[in-house]
Amino acid sequence: MAFTGKYELESQENYVEFLEAIGLLKAKTDHKVITDVQQDGDKLTWTQTVPNWTWSNTFTVGQECELSTMTGEKFKAPVTLESGRISIQFPQYHLTAEIVDNKLIMTCVTAGEKGVTFKRVNKRI
Repeated sequence: MAFTGKYELESQENYVEFLEAIGLLKAKTDHKVITDVQQDGDKLTWTQTVPNWTWSNTFTVGQECELSTMTGEKFKAPVTLESGRISIQFPQYHLTAEIVDNKLIMTCVTAGEKGVTFKRVNKRI
């Protein structure tokens, strides 16, 4: 599990549909999101940044952690790691993240019949 690094958005699928599904369409940006991951054993600090906005969570794999949504809402959820993939159930979607070919692949899936799968590929910088 070698997530540590700084990553820049390379490509994404269903971005607008995902923001619409979780009620954050107003947060749409054309800026490339920078994701900075610092890892110390099972403890990770995950920060995403665009101009004028930063969102960060610190969590420990294998434990229930207090996290925050993109809007700052606090919640508790277990953080798991299986087959090199981090998994977190956010209130409005399920997030998985993994390193594939030195790229950070993040997938968010909203619930329900009309669920949206948002995929973001980030290249290491």
